[in-house]
Amino acid sequence: MAHIKSAKKRARQTIKITVHHKAIRTFFRDQVKLCHQAIAGGNLEQARAALKKAGSAIARARSKGILHKNTASRYISRLSLELNKMAGKAQAKSGTV
Repeated sequence: MAHIKSAKKRARQTIKITVHHKAIRTFFRDQVKLCHQAIAGGNLEQARAALKKAGSAIARARSKGILHKNTASRYISRLSLELNKMAGKAQAKSGTV
């Protein structure tokens, strides 16, 4: 346990910041999971809407410093790639190219 006044304050701030960051991290992870589920479900419009929400949540986490910029870009890129693969399969099934 800290003995110096400034160290005690930093400990309090760390707890407060950790709770805040955890909430943002949980929200963005939930949005990514929902996006994965929508893509697996096969509904293209629902998947696009989920990707938009997930991208927004990832960008918010990035802007708050919770995610590194390359990590955020990688998340968005991989989700987009999954969606594009799913859209390509849907087009192949319907016979339109």
